[in-house]
Amino acid sequence: MEELIKTATLQLAQLIEVMAAAIICLASLKAFVQFVRDSSLRSAGYTPRLLIRLNLGKSLALALEFLLGADILRTAVAPNWNDIGQLAAIATLRTALNYFLERELKSSEDK
Repeated sequence: MEELIKTATLQLAQLIEVMAAAIICLASLKAFVQFVRDSSLRSAGYTPRLLIRLNLGKSLALALEFLLGADILRTAVAPNWNDIGQLAAIATLRTALNYFLERELKSSEDK
């Protein structure tokens, strides 16, 4: 039973990583399409580049949260000191990235 739970948890972590990758891919593709469309047309449908950046940034912040959750799940099933240390380092980096990204988004929205 314990092995089944471990396998299911690892598969769930992989699914969450795929979801994060999908968020990044779709948000990047959307931002690219908006940028190309708006750069070439600059007409009534023009989306300011700041808005494109804000939307992409929000999606990247969400994807970082998903990836951190997947890392936590992965470490929860087989914790050893090496894995816990790696999780701490990864969590610190991703949290710092997310903090600065959120701060950038907030300062951009206030403008």
